Parts: sequence; structure tokens; C-alpha cells
Amino acid sequence: MKDKLLEAMETYFDGDQKRISHAKKVLYFAEEIMSKEGGDKDIIIASAILHDIGIHNAEKKYNSTAGKYQEIEGPPIAKKILEDIGFPQDKIGEVLDIIAHHHSGGIETNNFKVIWDSDWLVNIKEDDNLNIDKHKADKIFFTNTAKRIYSFCCAGCPPEFKKNQGKYAK
Repeated sequence: MKDKLLEAMETYFDGDQKRISHAKKVLYFAEEIMSKEGGDKDIIIASAILHDIGIHNAEKKYNSTAGKYQEIEGPPIAKKILEDIGFPQDKIGEVLDIIAHHHSGGIETNNFKVIWDSDWLVNIKEDDNLNIDKHKADKIFFTNTAKRIYSFCCAGCPPEFKKNQGKYAK
């Protein structure tokens, strides 16, 4: 199922390596956090891969990549992808709810918390303008695993390390 989701996401993003790479990084952290915190593997993997699937439509319709527009545009696209690949019908609703709230929050499930934390970890690593200290991190992240990853990987890192982090991780 994971391979089908990745293939569908890559096809949908049509070579947009920035979006594809972001989704894969979120997936990496989601799997890592899930291994320690638990959760529904199908829901977490699908949500991680498809969480930003509405970003291109948001750009076209609203001339913006703002989270509120991604949350509107993402669920219908994700629903079609999930149905097309034969994703378990009884899990689609929760995946769509996570996508519809992945910027605004408001969902208290463990599955949502894993995605929220994973997306934040990637966004912090990708954006040099996000200055998050330990106090802020404790308020942003839900899971202890994400807090540990943040303190190990991101906290106090100079911007040039964050920017080049990918080449050190290989």
C-alpha cells in the first residue's frame, strides 16, 4: 500500500521535487515516531504521504500555499487517490480528517499527533526562519519522541547546518 501511495503522490505532483521530497521526509519521521508512540500504520503512512496533496490546487485557486487552503483542497484529491488504490474504506475518513486539519490542529488522536509532529519536524528543518527554542518546541510537539528528535536534530543548530543537513544524513 505504501508503494502505491508514494507512486500516486509522485504522479500527482508531476515532478515537483520540492513537494515530493517534503512528503517523503514527513513519512520518514512519521514512521520513526510511530515506532515509538504507536498508531495505525495505514492511516499514518497515508496521511504522511498525502498531507500536502492539495498544495497545487491551493496555488491555482487562491494564489497561495497557505495551510488553510491546503486543508480545503487536499481531502477531495486524497479521497480519489485512496479509493483508486483500494485503500481500506473504513480508514479513509480519518486520513481525510487529518489532511483537513494538518495545519490548524484540533484533532486529538494519536495518529494525528504523529503527523502533526512529523510535519513540524520537517518544516523546522527546511525553514531557516523558524526559530523554535526548547520552550516553544515543548508546546508545538505532542509526542515525546518528536521532542527528543527535535532536541537532537534541530535545537540550537546553526542555520548552515540545518540547510546542509541532508548531505550529512546520507
